[in-house]
Amino acid sequence: MARAAPARRRRSDGARRHDAILDAALRCFAKGGVLGVGIEDVRREAGASPSSMYHLFGDLEGIVVALLARVFDALFAHIAARLEGARSAREAVHALVDAHLEWALAHPREARFMYQATMAEGPSLRAASRRRLLAAKGEALAPILERREPHVRAGELPPWSPALLDVVLLGPSHEGLRRWLAGASELLPDLLRPLLPSLAWQSVRQHRASGGARARTPRTRSRTPGVRRDTK
Repeated sequence: MARAAPARRRRSDGARRHDAILDAALRCFAKGGVLGVGIEDVRREAGASPSSMYHLFGDLEGIVVALLARVFDALFAHIAARLEGARSAREAVHALVDAHLEWALAHPREARFMYQATMAEGPSLRAASRRRLLAAKGEALAPILERREPHVRAGELPPWSPALLDVVLLGPSHEGLRRWLAGASELLPDLLRPLLPSLAWQSVRQHRASGGARARTPRTRSRTPGVRRDTK
């Protein structure tokens, strides 16, 4: 028991240092952009020793990956919570898109970093970093996919992959947010939030109307009488 307490304190201290360095990195990226910041900038901002930086993250890429994982975790947790009360496919799509917009508009520093890092650093990440980031993103995304699944089984939503779901339903939101975060003043939140969830739902309806929702398994189709008539 006496030995366990110091070990817990060391882990707690390490977690605090880890989070403090990520907070400092976010401040640096907010000021200089992802491509304009070096690991020494982050170290000075955090007041950390070089050995601590190396031990916790290895290099700047490790900091970027860890911060992206933290941002994804917060964003997807917010979306999953909003999906909790969605009773229909339409409500689920509206909640998905609006929750994404809501979180990004409320956390502009994190959202700006997320878009900059995925565009600038994503393609050049080392294989190990990419695997680590994809694993963290997949874990954070799982509750969202779980809440979507009943609507897919009922034939109300297409069985799209997460990547296709992101492109079709959130593509306009990503582009609108990128531009707004870059200073496009005409793309006001008051315009984006009422408009984009409705556009996303229209894309689902058009897909179903074209027969795309018939891609369900026969077992699922037999359990949802009447759905086939809606897809014509």
